[in-house]
Amino acid sequence: MTHNNFEFTNYFKNYPDNNGFYGRYGGAFIPDDLKKAMAEITEAYYTICKSSKFIGELRKIRKEFQGRPTPISYLERLSNSLGDVQLYVKREDLNHTGAHKLNHCMGEALLAKYMGKKKVIAETGAGQHGVALATAAAYFGLECDIYMGSVDIKKQAPNVARMKILGANVVEVTHGLATLKEAVDAAFEAYCREYKDCIYCIGSVVGPHPFPMMVRDFQSVVGIEAREQFLEMTGELPDAVVACVGGGSNAMGMFSGFLNDPVDIYGIEPLGRGERLGDHAASLQYGEEGVMHGFNSIMLKDENGEPAPVYSVASGLDYPSSGPEHAFLRDIGRVKYDVINDDETIDAFFTLSRMEGIIPAIESSHAVAYGIKLAKQMKHGSILINLSGRGDKDMDYIIEHYGIR
Repeated sequence: MTHNNFEFTNYFKNYPDNNGFYGRYGGAFIPDDLKKAMAEITEAYYTICKSSKFIGELRKIRKEFQGRPTPISYLERLSNSLGDVQLYVKREDLNHTGAHKLNHCMGEALLAKYMGKKKVIAETGAGQHGVALATAAAYFGLECDIYMGSVDIKKQAPNVARMKILGANVVEVTHGLATLKEAVDAAFEAYCREYKDCIYCIGSVVGPHPFPMMVRDFQSVVGIEAREQFLEMTGELPDAVVACVGGGSNAMGMFSGFLNDPVDIYGIEPLGRGERLGDHAASLQYGEEGVMHGFNSIMLKDENGEPAPVYSVASGLDYPSSGPEHAFLRDIGRVKYDVINDDETIDAFFTLSRMEGIIPAIESSHAVAYGIKLAKQMKHGSILINLSGRGDKDMDYIIEHYGIR
């Protein structure tokens, strides 16, 4: 398939290039003392990911521990209530630990084990990446430090408890806005000090090369499964694929199965409370090119050119930038990036729960809300939504702030 004269046939061989760039986005903008550590991870990944032993072990873990493949569910009642467009969801909420995050965490922890590292370090926002990495660390017998902003620690108490039960050390980050960006800053600083004995397991398709590529590759299982399952269920491909985008790991996983197909792809960012800077986290919609956390992408900047404060009702989406590959796919016109606000998100959260018996994560509810909106615009056809996680972690927060509708 070509898109705006862009050839996708060898896309994954060509992107990223050897320096980790997707067009002009990506790369590794890091201190010299980290370059050696990143080169070590890159070398290990390129070697190991071609090894049948590594691939075999990962496949076994996915099947016997994670419960993959996760199914696709047809949303019959919701579809009927909207008209003639058929809605489907890829059920990453049924992946062990309740979200897509374990797909790359088991891969990264397995890589750490192959490299002889003793410890994994990471940041987390909504806590799902932290829980997934703590799970992977417990599975492989590795130490685990999770950096988390104090605001998110309060919002996501159930996930904090899960991480501690799994044996992780949760490090509270109190500086700045004390959310996801600050947690990444703190985790990076720790990694700079400890890189000889540990590996930094980034939580999304962000950070310096090779992380955006590695996380995409581990998450691509979502899109590969979904494409095969959808064809088997319906005999054709969906007309549209939708996923929420913060850093963008669940979206990149889903999109990678369909980039070469005649399918419309939508990445949905959080508009939060509105368009004013500080009220949303829609970097691809309102941001500009810039470097943060070791990679060049599109980011929201304040008046000094620094990463701007961001907000979203979803802790996992309040990040002031987006994965470099998303910036690239936006520029070449292959993926359309759009926004959904808090109110639409919460409506979708309750709608899916009441009509289909599936309580989605607030992050995933952004994609569900957009799927509903799209269904109302389309006359017929099918929409496949990536339901990236379940909403158990959000119960207390929803009840406290929105009540039971």
